[in-house]
Amino acid sequence: MKRSTGSTAASLRCDSCGQLPEPGKVRLTLANVAVMLPIELAVHAVVVQTHLSYPLKVLLLALTATALVIWVAEPSVMRFLRTWLHAPALKQRGRLDAAADLWRARVRVDDTPGALERISHQLARRGVNIMSLHIHPGSGASIDEFVLAAPTGIGEQDLVRALLLGGGASAQVWPSTALALADGQTKALSLACHVVQDPSELPYAVTELLSADPVVPPSPAVRSFVEGAELLKIPSPTGEPMVFSRAGEPFTAAESARAHRLSELAAMAAHCCALHGRGD
Repeated sequence: MKRSTGSTAASLRCDSCGQLPEPGKVRLTLANVAVMLPIELAVHAVVVQTHLSYPLKVLLLALTATALVIWVAEPSVMRFLRTWLHAPALKQRGRLDAAADLWRARVRVDDTPGALERISHQLARRGVNIMSLHIHPGSGASIDEFVLAAPTGIGEQDLVRALLLGGGASAQVWPSTALALADGQTKALSLACHVVQDPSELPYAVTELLSADPVVPPSPAVRSFVEGAELLKIPSPTGEPMVFSRAGEPFTAAESARAHRLSELAAMAAHCCALHGRGD
């Protein structure tokens, strides 16, 4: 939620402790000097004109300056120069408030000319930018996955409406982060390397690759892959089935294929380790 920018305090105060962030040392030093220097000069000018002894003048200057700094200078600095002191933090907060929200979207798109263009047009009308697109081909239609950058104020229902008005069907939208923009191929290859080095990493690799959760214990009634199902079963290197779930986000055929390839890779790696262990 965007914070109010009506005042520095309202914009920067911590929601938990209510404190403002610590200003930078350079800015705080300059602000203190700017406020204290005129006070120091004025106090010195008054005290020097008195007929007190030198030690008393020094003592009076020290006490007066200290009191003025504590009770006048520092509060004045924090109150009147607050905007300047916290300018870097305000600038950073402004960037965060103006940043687009990231969403992941999945929609069924008919395999007809211009279908994707119509969806793109509806998103563009709302100022939504398509950051990435992955297409899962199917029979007569495809499942298209988007990473979308939407302006502040555009929410889940707005995005679903845009996808449906563009001709899509079964539209689903979830909040996302910048991690969704990572190169999918590079991520898959990295996970494959982990599985080759240690086949026991298979469940963690599939969990990360598909953003799914392992089901323990796995149900033997679950089929390997069913279109539109939120459960996916693959074999493990030991032969026991492994089941993964993803509530509200059904698995696609392409995702099932990826998980099965990782499973095959883990089985081959485990077999090679067994051969080397026997000295064959």
